[in-house]
Amino acid sequence: MEHEEKTNPNFTRSADGQASRGVSVAHIRTATEEDAARLSDLARQTFIDTFADDNSEENMRLHCEATYSEALQLAEIKDPNRLTLLATHEWHLIGFVQLRWGNTPDCVEANSAGELQRLYVDKDWHGKGVAQDLMQAAMTAMQRKGNDVIWLGVWEHNPRAIAFYKKNGFVEVGSHVFPLGNDPQRDIIMMKSLEPKATE
Repeated sequence: MEHEEKTNPNFTRSADGQASRGVSVAHIRTATEEDAARLSDLARQTFIDTFADDNSEENMRLHCEATYSEALQLAEIKDPNRLTLLATHEWHLIGFVQLRWGNTPDCVEANSAGELQRLYVDKDWHGKGVAQDLMQAAMTAMQRKGNDVIWLGVWEHNPRAIAFYKKNGFVEVGSHVFPLGNDPQRDIIMMKSLEPKATE
């Protein structure tokens, strides 16, 4: 089987992907409209794998239906105020990170901030550096956009994710409500300062 980087015209080794690779065997590229269905499946499954044990089946169902449909993923891929980066390995989609701009909370002090909205990796690829490569790609993309801060919300009962973000230099600055179905949960807001980098 040929590798994706040799046959997919949307694949790139540049800038927001391959220049920041170095931990895992994954290839990082920007999502296109053709990825919406696969992204929907992965987003739904990784969310279930991460949170199903700690939440009701009904709230999980409501959230996934409202958040991870193919139509919604397609709309987000096309949204100019969002960027979705995919981690792939031999054509398989194994992780993703989604960034968006706008609606920065008051507790995040910045001249120009961007949000790391989602970062998920297939459970079979946990601990293999894929999340780190996606994080680096996200920060690089925001630096190239001129952002001086990257921020995120993480569930207060997700210690694995909190530890990962702290390892990457994020600090807690506040909290907000994250509605999971009918359950209003508390997300910790974390941020990290960036050195803006001009587009090459």
